Amino acid sequence: MTRRVRAIFLSDIHLGTRGCQAERLLDFLRDHEAEYLFLVGDIIDFWAMSRGIHWSAAQNTVVQKLLRRARHGEKIFLIPGNHDEALREYDDTAFGDVQVVRDHVHTGADGRRYLLIHGDEFDQVTRYHRWIAVLGDIGYNGLVRINAWLSWLRRRLNRPGYWSLAGYAKRKVKTAVSFIFDFEDSVIHAARERGMDGVICGHIHSACIRDAAGITYINCGDWVDSCTAIVEHLDGRMELVRHGVEQKPLLHAVATDSSRCNIDAKAA
Repeated sequence: MTRRVRAIFLSDIHLGTRGCQAERLLDFLRDHEAEYLFLVGDIIDFWAMSRGIHWSAAQNTVVQKLLRRARHGEKIFLIPGNHDEALREYDDTAFGDVQVVRDHVHTGADGRRYLLIHGDEFDQVTRYHRWIAVLGDIGYNGLVRINAWLSWLRRRLNRPGYWSLAGYAKRKVKTAVSFIFDFEDSVIHAARERGMDGVICGHIHSACIRDAAGITYINCGDWVDSCTAIVEHLDGRMELVRHGVEQKPLLHAVATDSSRCNIDAKAA
């Protein structure tokens, strides 16, 4: 049954790569209709495509489906990230009824105001040491290729769900370096300075909803490792939806200020 929600927030789809879980995203889009759909960066991976393009039929269908939804009246906004940063040159331009904006303020049904940004400007490695980010991206894509073989093996062994080696490794690395570059706190600080009630971002592939002293921090996650999205219900309530993975819970509770976002530990 199709769920009608007020808004959908997606980030880090990484179209043009082998890791893109386009089929699972199509299933999610078939199951959800909305008035607003926000694409919160790294939708097309121009970084990876500069080294080699992997564009499947399912990825093509994702683009067609988004454009079709825009033609039928769904308000779709694209906020470019670092992997599709070339689109930032087209700020306030529409492509096939999809509006490109550098950032956006979304007012929820409950009146709360959310700053929508991809978030790469708060990642010190991406911002000041791009070569490290590029090397990390190449290594990450290598893990994604290995993961394709692991997925095949899991299917042969009749193991249910989807598990990502790349996502597992990335979460472990994030834990090790989080004390140096605290991405979440930087994003929350920026939202507070702009007088927002919350912030919705992507970039770090770590889906989460948590409260930080009155500011709601929301990360959409990704469609490479975790297959997650944020939906806003008709009453303004925000929900973290995890699609097509082994974990059973779909509804994510708001965490406390002292906690940190971790999709494995925080699913409620």
